[in-house]
Amino acid sequence: MTKNFNSVEKCDCNVIHEDVVNQVKDKMSEEENLYDLAELFKVFGDSTRIKILWALNEAEMCVCDIAVLLNMTQSAISHQLRVLRQATLVKNRKEGKVVYYSLDDEHVKHIFDQGLIHINEKK
Repeated sequence: MTKNFNSVEKCDCNVIHEDVVNQVKDKMSEEENLYDLAELFKVFGDSTRIKILWALNEAEMCVCDIAVLLNMTQSAISHQLRVLRQATLVKNRKEGKVVYYSLDDEHVKHIFDQGLIHINEKK
């Protein structure tokens, strides 16, 4: 049996469950936090950035290495790394003339891993 994802189930009545609405409203995060969360998830909406995060989940890498891995220009990789850095998803360190990138912290790895678990659980 397949589900029809084009239709949306809705109530056939107009009863408002005020206790539930108030309970959720009291726990809902501030508007600014929800906006920031939406912006964070937008960063995950690009397959090139996902590939970079995947690579950095495996090992610390420089721009040159990531460019070769993904068959892209260093300029394109640098642009995407700048977006990821602004979102505090990756960090860098300089060793001589080489700049190495890695995931910013364990939270980023956890977000990434949870996303993978979610998409793989239905397969």
